[in-house]
Amino acid sequence: PNVREENPQAAAQRAAKKQQQQTLEQVVQAACTFYEQQLPRSPQAWQYVAGRGLSPEIIAHYGIGYAPEGWSPLAQVFQPYPSAALIDSGMVLDNEGRQYDRFRHRIMFPIRSVKGEVIGFGARVLGNEKPKYLNSPESDIYHKSKVLYGIFFAKQAIAKADNCYLVEGYTDVIQLHQK
Repeated sequence: PNVREENPQAAAQRAAKKQQQQTLEQVVQAACTFYEQQLPRSPQAWQYVAGRGLSPEIIAHYGIGYAPEGWSPLAQVFQPYPSAALIDSGMVLDNEGRQYDRFRHRIMFPIRSVKGEVIGFGARVLGNEKPKYLNSPESDIYHKSKVLYGIFFAKQAIAKADNCYLVEGYTDVIQLHQK
């Protein structure tokens, strides 16, 4: 058989890209864990999710969290802060040499790939600031047009029922799952 050998340079580039994606996935997952830990520490955030009718079990199942106020709460988890991976994932913004967390004082809804990896966030502000909702930016692991929120949790039920419901908001998806 005629087997083509891959160009060593192309193989190295593909391996480097895969390593970059794994690093971004690790960073986003670590941020998710941090946000989950912060939710019970904020009475206002906990009151919001409970007020939306979400049970503690469904909150834990979806990994809902809270991004604390302040310019760099993620520095509690990531050293050095900021890292290139934090910036590349969109978790930290770089504005003319000043770096700060993208998400502050927001309920955090982890967005998962169809395989279940946390690849980004949808975030709802708790106050009256704008924008009301803020999503992770496009990155090497998160492509908004290719992800459907909640699909990881719903895919088996959809296949079994051969049917699904599409709703607009994060809490709408979660509330339907809870019911």
